[in-house]
Parts: sequence; structure tokens; C-alpha cells
Amino acid sequence: MLNAEEVKNMMIAVSDAVIQNEDRLSEADRQLGDGDHGIGMTRGFTEAKKQLEALDPASVSQVFITTGMALMSSMGGASGVVFGMLFQSGGMAIAKAEGLDAQALSTFLNASAEGVMNIGKAKPGDKTMVDALVPAAEAAEVAKDNAIHEALAAAAKGAHQGMEASKDMIAQHGRARAMGEKCLGHPDAGTVSVSVIFQAASDFAVA
Repeated sequence: MLNAEEVKNMMIAVSDAVIQNEDRLSEADRQLGDGDHGIGMTRGFTEAKKQLEALDPASVSQVFITTGMALMSSMGGASGVVFGMLFQSGGMAIAKAEGLDAQALSTFLNASAEGVMNIGKAKPGDKTMVDALVPAAEAAEVAKDNAIHEALAAAAKGAHQGMEASKDMIAQHGRARAMGEKCLGHPDAGTVSVSVIFQAASDFAVA
């Protein structure tokens, strides 16, 4: 189990990973959209890192809610809303958790996926971040009786597989929708971000 301070440090590591992958995220977006996804994500996670570093967390829930609110307030646009909702929905669902264990991670991710789908009106197969988030949640559900580092590794693998699978989907939302079959072969930029986030969290847990 990770305590609140460890989860705070995990989310700082996640923030660093997103910032380091700015060019990769923007390049993924350039194939299907306007190419600014990495810039927005970097802006959001720079603000999240700043707020987290100043936080003396009382709970793991507070860490995630702080992250979500920072993303929403600093990113703007649809990405700010859905990535903010990922952390806020999940954080609220584990409000009573004493730490982040595999069971809490599963609860967090199920709530995250539901929150993002509700606010973004996207479903699996629409070529959005949902296509990485739902497989991550499903993998964490299967691993909910395991150690937290194993559950995070499972979630990261699920997110990566979802990102890869999004290459074979035709976009139903955003600018990429107008591309039709031309978007085949390219992953959705949001799925790349979700994969980066959970890989960084997994790497932190095993370090």
C-alpha cells in the first residue's frame, strides 16, 4: 500500500513524465488534430506538480483531487476537463481510503472511466482516451487482490494495449472525426497520454 505522501511523490513523477513526453504527445496529436495536445498536457501537469509540491496531503484522495483541479484550471478545453475528471472522479471514489492499495486503485479507475465517459460522451471504440482508460480499469479490476505495484503494472499494460488498439479505430469525436479512415494507423493522442501516466505510476511503484 502507498500512503498519501508516497502517492503525492508518485503523481509528481507522473507529472515529470508527461512534461518529458510533450513532443511525443504533440506529434501524436499532429497526425489527427491540431498538434497542441502535448503543450496543454505540459501546462496542466506543470501546474499540478507545483500544487502537489506545496501540498501536505491528509489522504490519497486529496492528492488525486488536487491533481484533477489543477489540470482543469490550467489546461482549458476538452482535454483539461476530461483529464481533470479522470483524477477528480477517481479521487472522490476513494475518499475514505487510508492508502492506495490494489483494491483502491480498481475503485479509482472504475470511477475515473465512468466519470470521463459521462462528461466526454465517449464510449470504448470511439478513438479517445477512453480506449486506454477502460482497459487500464479492467486490468486493475483483475489485479485487485495483488500487490499495488503489480496492479499498477497491470493498469499500465492495459493502457498501452488500449493505445495500440486505438490505431485500428476511426475517430468519432473532435477534429479527427472528419478524417474518417485516414486516421487509421495512428493512436489517439489522449490514449498516449493515459499510457504515459500509468507507465510512470507503475515505474514509481517498483523503484
